Amino acid sequence: MLYQSTRDASHKKYSAAEVIKMGLAPDGGLFIPDQMPTLTEDEISALCADSYPVRAAKILSKFLTDYTYDELLEDCTKAYCEDSFPGGAAPLVHVKDNVYSLELWHGPTAAFKDMALQIMPRLLSRALTKTGEQRDALILVATSGDTGKAALEGYKDIDRISIMVFYPVDGVSRVQKLQMATQTGSNVNVCAIRGNFDDAQTGVKNIFADADIAQTLDSEGVFLSSANSINWGRLAPQIVYYVSAYCDLLTRGDIKMGDKIDVCVPTGNFGNILAAYIAKCMGLPLRKFVCASNTNNILTDFLSTGTYDRNRPFHLTMSPSMDILISSNLERLLCFTAGEDKTATYMESLKRDGVYSVDADVKAAIAQNFVGFYADEAATSKTIRDYFEDANYLADTHTAVALSAAEQYLATCKEGDNTKMVVASTASPYKFASDVYTSLFGTSPSDPLAALDELSEKTSTEIAYPLRGLGERKVNFTDVIDAADMPAEVVKYAKKN
Repeated sequence: MLYQSTRDASHKKYSAAEVIKMGLAPDGGLFIPDQMPTLTEDEISALCADSYPVRAAKILSKFLTDYTYDELLEDCTKAYCEDSFPGGAAPLVHVKDNVYSLELWHGPTAAFKDMALQIMPRLLSRALTKTGEQRDALILVATSGDTGKAALEGYKDIDRISIMVFYPVDGVSRVQKLQMATQTGSNVNVCAIRGNFDDAQTGVKNIFADADIAQTLDSEGVFLSSANSINWGRLAPQIVYYVSAYCDLLTRGDIKMGDKIDVCVPTGNFGNILAAYIAKCMGLPLRKFVCASNTNNILTDFLSTGTYDRNRPFHLTMSPSMDILISSNLERLLCFTAGEDKTATYMESLKRDGVYSVDADVKAAIAQNFVGFYADEAATSKTIRDYFEDANYLADTHTAVALSAAEQYLATCKEGDNTKMVVASTASPYKFASDVYTSLFGTSPSDPLAALDELSEKTSTEIAYPLRGLGERKVNFTDVIDAADMPAEVVKYAKKN
């Protein structure tokens, strides 16, 4: 299988190893496969008997065809081992009625990004060899909270690869900030910026597109790559857990082969929900994708109107990983739906004016699969409280947004509709313990770190293992810079290493 850019009508092709190494296409577009592999009912049935690492290797082998199955199985077995994912990766929990929680946060940083970022460094390491690359890779990451720590943890001390993470200084939770600031590893760097996530993400994209920076880094024997979901090596592993969830529902006898299910995903950058859509394109029986947003509901508006307009107020919320106004992976869906020429036009309009409107036929095609709902801060808090009181289920702030959106969607379904709803649970409630605590009890904890112990005591639940003792760890990174200084920081770090 080969890959092409979402903006290149000439359809120039690249191998999987090449696109994982490059991250972003030369024209600024994102890579997509030039064909969609199939997933048959017989294959799904066979996957039901497999462990998660085996399921992952089999699905990834359909996309990464220049990697051998044995290579992928070795990497998946190491990535999703018991030490990193105690009790197993991506467990499916029945919450209530037809609602299930796909808990993607049982990895080493207590967030769903671990599901991709424990395997992606291994794929990139192999890609350097497969493409004959002599330079070392510098991974550049913009994060709204979870990607940064997950990437740091995945790439730390990996041979021939270093990593630099930028995050908005006031746009992540106290726990997320401490997780990144206390990161260890000989090849890692973390820097806060004055601004929001979109400033950080735009800064990273501009650095990737800067030919002078590329030339400077090349002279140092370094090239840039990405761990954000713009990199296909980050997105492809996310396809797996939707297939796995379907297999688990089959194994439990909760559905029969061929029954369709709905999926609801708390969405910021659109990569997680796009992975579910790709699974459907392969043949997984999925019906509707519920795109859940917080107060930054740009995607809700886009799915309703067909107009994407980032010229709007930016809100800092209790679900900071969704505080995003530039959903990069939406570009991939646009290309699947509208083609490269229109996608390039839409992206140019977004860059120039901050807005674009898709054609009526494109909007209609997207609406066949996607619907958008959102939850404001009050609704998010209420959902956390309701699910704990009514279902004894403790949800984090992002999962609560999705549960609220799922409830709104289910209210629109016909009476007697028994379709199962799988909600992607993207973070441990302890990652946002302070807001979860306040939502449950109406008062603030004594401080954001004490909230972990206080929440555990009051709810009789356990603190996620990666977050225990966080306040006692040594802080290694304290720099705060203007977004305009990001290029200089990258060059300085590359020369230092």
